Amino acid sequence: MENQKVIDISAQDRQLFADEGYMILKGVIPADLLQMLREECSYFLGYMDARFDANMVSPQALSRRGSRYFVNDMYRYSPRLWQFLFSDVMADVCRATIGDDAVLFHEQWVVKGAEQGMNFAWHQDSGYVKSYDPDTSHQPYVTCWCTLDDVTEANGTVYLLPHSRGGTRGNIITHAQDPESNDLIGYCGEDPGIAVEVPAGSIVAFSSFNLHRSGANTTSQMRRVYLPQYAAAPIHNTQTGEQMNLAVPFLESGKNIYDHDSDTSEKWGGSPPPSMAA
Repeated sequence: MENQKVIDISAQDRQLFADEGYMILKGVIPADLLQMLREECSYFLGYMDARFDANMVSPQALSRRGSRYFVNDMYRYSPRLWQFLFSDVMADVCRATIGDDAVLFHEQWVVKGAEQGMNFAWHQDSGYVKSYDPDTSHQPYVTCWCTLDDVTEANGTVYLLPHSRGGTRGNIITHAQDPESNDLIGYCGEDPGIAVEVPAGSIVAFSSFNLHRSGANTTSQMRRVYLPQYAAAPIHNTQTGEQMNLAVPFLESGKNIYDHDSDTSEKWGGSPPPSMAA
């Protein structure tokens, strides 16, 4: 695929990401891709509910049936999700944040149920990497918080702490685990953060070093987000040398090099979904 700009990312957006670790791109996901993401989200929520019903979700998992869902690294079991993950839209976001080289590191659905969607504690995404690899020194990757619905404080939007307010520039905090929710917690201060209220089809891109949290969903509708993450290079465990999560090639010297035919877990990481058998 050719290197072609498809969304407008301003110099101010780029500078804000460079200085404070985030940028907010309102309504940039094309309507056809947004509709596809909504349809795929429904499928994967059904998959997760079936796993809950069959007692196949660990009590240590972050997901809670009907309240909060995290569905991780399942895109290869969709015939369409790759069309968004490796789209020119996401290529533009990667170039503007982590640079001209990028691999897909992780992807997940993050959904809060209507009227009971739980909050999510202050954390850095890289704090979860550090929990598995305490000596990690990886470069920050970019989290792309893609809204399938209008998001507000009422339905559990994300709150961000800029680097200058969270002390997170170049710093991965050691997190503590909440024994009830299993959340990792990296901040207990009084700064409420910046509440992001944007329409459906927006992308909130932030560094994996930025502290962020989300509130509870108090509305009558679900709050749905798709969340791909991209790194400039594969991330490895410093103790074992093993690759962490995925490392699917996406950009090289700014060019989209993704090859759908060669996108297999054997080559780039990931595993088949657990059996649905009872």
